[in-house]
Amino acid sequence: MSNVIKAPTSAAGRRAATRKELPERLKAYKQVWVFVEQERGQVHPVSWELMGAGRKLADKLKADLAAVVIGPEGDVTSNAALDSLCYGADLTYLVANNVLSGYRNESYTKVLTELVNIYKPEILLFGATTLGRDLAGSVATTLLTGLTAECTDLDVDADGSLATTRPTFGGSLLCAIYNLKCRPQMATVRPRVMPMPEPVARSAARIIIHPLDLVEDDIVTKVMSSIPDHHSEKSNLSYADVVVAGGLGLGSPENFDFVRQLAAVLGAEYGCSRPLVHKGWVSSDRQIGQAGKTIRPKLYIAAGISGAIQHRVGAEGADLIVAINTDRNAPIFDFAHIGIVADAIWLLPELTAAFRARLSSHLRTRIAN
Repeated sequence: MSNVIKAPTSAAGRRAATRKELPERLKAYKQVWVFVEQERGQVHPVSWELMGAGRKLADKLKADLAAVVIGPEGDVTSNAALDSLCYGADLTYLVANNVLSGYRNESYTKVLTELVNIYKPEILLFGATTLGRDLAGSVATTLLTGLTAECTDLDVDADGSLATTRPTFGGSLLCAIYNLKCRPQMATVRPRVMPMPEPVARSAARIIIHPLDLVEDDIVTKVMSSIPDHHSEKSNLSYADVVVAGGLGLGSPENFDFVRQLAAVLGAEYGCSRPLVHKGWVSSDRQIGQAGKTIRPKLYIAAGISGAIQHRVGAEGADLIVAINTDRNAPIFDFAHIGIVADAIWLLPELTAAFRARLSSHLRTRIAN
């Protein structure tokens, strides 16, 4: 079971009192905003995941949920604004200008802080991506407000304050963090932590087009060239439907090949727990957990992984978790859907052989038909 630090009732009362003492200018901050991240003409899926989370927060606060779309002129940015309405936004703030055709911290920070100062959101959410982390930190510093990074849960407390939950002390505890005296309350959330909402067709009537008083000469930094990473050989763990992972229970780097072999038969991605990266058995892009990737596959097979909180927060969103461990008291059995007390070094090759035979037979039948 994970440990969550929660403030006692008396502290909640003090938070309510603090909220009442907010300056009048901060009481005007009402909406929940989600920054819709675009790069190379694509909206990052974490933006739509955050729209689902933001919808729940807005409903609790009885406030509007708004998307913020910033980008170059043209169909790509306009379509992102329209799509945001389908993912739950009550309105969308749209800033389209060719000065914003490529992400630069200076230009995006100026635009977003201007929007915040004019329209006054109470909560502002970003994806904890490379771009989102960079922009969120800059905007929070410019606005002199607080920012909780790498959140695993978002909620609204009884007094209406945003409660952001994230691991602390090396992932051994989960703590709830509040930003009481500043607005907006800001947070970044990692991809795949929140479920993806289903899009629903809605009217595009509430798109607010905000004019941009910014020209290229105002921006110090220039994008000289960019190298796309479409052909990168790094893993895509976060969005894999099936993931097989191994931990220290496998005993040696040679035994980790059993994980790779099972993943290959299943057409899955393979991953690992943090200690294996520290030992150099597996590259860091394969790490699952708070310090690595957050996954939400349909099937997750964890072999020889104890299941500490650091790993749990990155994997517990899977639809079906199958845990294999010789220790029947391993923490992973607390959140796994199916637990197998067995030696993974023996069981993984057996599973691989069984899946290979069954899947091959199935394929032969399909071909024959």
